[in-house]
Amino acid sequence: MPAESEWVAVDWGTSNLRVWGIGIGGRVLFARASAQGMGTLAPDAYPRVLADILAPDIAPAGKPIDALICGMAGARHGWMEAPYLDAPADLGTLAAAAVTASEPGARLCARILPGVCQRDGGAEDVMRGEETQLLGLTTLVPHFSGIVCMPGTHCKWVVLSGRRVERFATVMTGELFEVLRTHSVLRHACAGSGGGPDHAAGFKIGLVAAVDAPHRLPAMLFKVRAGALLSARTPDWCAGYLSGLLIGAEIGAQREWIGRGDLAIVGSAGLVELYGEAMAKVGKRALIVDGHAASLAGLMAAREQARD
Repeated sequence: MPAESEWVAVDWGTSNLRVWGIGIGGRVLFARASAQGMGTLAPDAYPRVLADILAPDIAPAGKPIDALICGMAGARHGWMEAPYLDAPADLGTLAAAAVTASEPGARLCARILPGVCQRDGGAEDVMRGEETQLLGLTTLVPHFSGIVCMPGTHCKWVVLSGRRVERFATVMTGELFEVLRTHSVLRHACAGSGGGPDHAAGFKIGLVAAVDAPHRLPAMLFKVRAGALLSARTPDWCAGYLSGLLIGAEIGAQREWIGRGDLAIVGSAGLVELYGEAMAKVGKRALIVDGHAASLAGLMAAREQARD
């Protein structure tokens, strides 16, 4: 019979849930994912959802098993709120600030890691889940210090000094893309897009147009619609052009951050490639790190903190 996990690592995002069973010596025994993110759940549903996704690999009875959780399960409307650490924040203290969410006597002893916040007037900001990826980055790439770009629905830009988050900023590029692509007049031009060579060609043109003139983004957006009407641009081209405009404008607006030492991009494969291409347009090479690998490495590092 396969060995049972010593503990479970959990990354609970807004849209997705990912779990890993960790055995002796940090060996990953299994990995599972579902679409049951925080956005679909009531607070009282979390224990059941976690038990269900683990059911094929974790028996309902037996010795207690720790479940260390990062991400939106610790949000105010998640499973249980895990208060933020204030930036500047030492990532070496994540485990000490975790909250216990499971009921006494439950087999899964669930602990949720905190996020990080920035309270200065005019610079207020929050992150949940990215702090664990940052801890993972420092594990995967020891001694890294510099700027970390973390693309996603809400892209994070972080000044990281070793394991210390100095400050950060959130850019809503991913959400803006979805809103404009699906709910604005631009939806007519992008309907049915699915990638391909036209998407890549549109992305390159949009990127070049916006990276050097981010202030002109509002004036360039309608060209998505006009290109479809007047130049027979395909939906793939239009969606690529829109993506290029938004990412290019983000990179152009963040130039003062990019120039400050080493740069890492942490995220999913498709996005980090697009952002890497955009960084190259401003003459910056970036270290690329897979976001899931960073999350798992961060959870493992936080687990070691808890054991020390």
